[in-house]
Amino acid sequence: MPKFFINTTQIHDSNIQIVGEDVKHISQVLRAKLNDELLICDKETNLNYKTKITKITSDDITCTIIDYQKSNTEPKVQVTIFQGIPKADKMEYIIQKNTEIGAKEIVPVMMSRCIVKLEEKEKTKKVARWQKIAEAAAKQSGRDYIPTIAKPIELKELCNKIPEFDLVLLAYENEENITLKQELKKLENTPNLKIGVVIGPEGGIDKNELDQLTEVGARKVTLGNRILRTETASLVIMSNIIYEYEM
Repeated sequence: MPKFFINTTQIHDSNIQIVGEDVKHISQVLRAKLNDELLICDKETNLNYKTKITKITSDDITCTIIDYQKSNTEPKVQVTIFQGIPKADKMEYIIQKNTEIGAKEIVPVMMSRCIVKLEEKEKTKKVARWQKIAEAAAKQSGRDYIPTIAKPIELKELCNKIPEFDLVLLAYENEENITLKQELKKLENTPNLKIGVVIGPEGGIDKNELDQLTEVGARKVTLGNRILRTETASLVIMSNIIYEYEM
């Protein structure tokens, strides 16, 4: 059943009003008709509503609520990906796939080895596009939450955020002793876990950045004997986190 996200203000008694771009998608792409069913998720409460289409116009679609249920697709652990900004297509891939796996937030980070240098006026436009990619991926994967794509931050801001997490993992190709599995095992029975994951851009994380991050508590980990691309590293870590705490 197709799934769409709404705001609480779109719910009126037993009806839900769909507006904006979703109207065109439902009527022209899905070619939905009266009495067809849609699954609609409230972005604020994460409640899922099973609905039936009762009215279709060019401006809006009205659905009547048949049933509802609380969120059951979100991971128990909250993971934030701090991604050194790579080239545009790679960042879009990272956002799409981490959304599918279960990331709660993705924060682009401007690092010294980033090839892409975003001007201030570009950031708002980029984040808006990235947020749309996250929403599309959340719909496709049946999630009850759309990950937040934050405005790009500098390394200093990232360092200030480290204490907010139970664990911050720093993927580092030259780490030889501490494994991802070892760090995850330490928090195996911790409730309401908040984990941060730091990934460098194409050129990796330089020594000065590495030192700053480890000084404030980030934990260097190896992801194995092979060097992974920046667009692969976070997916490996996310998959292992879900396996360790969810499976």
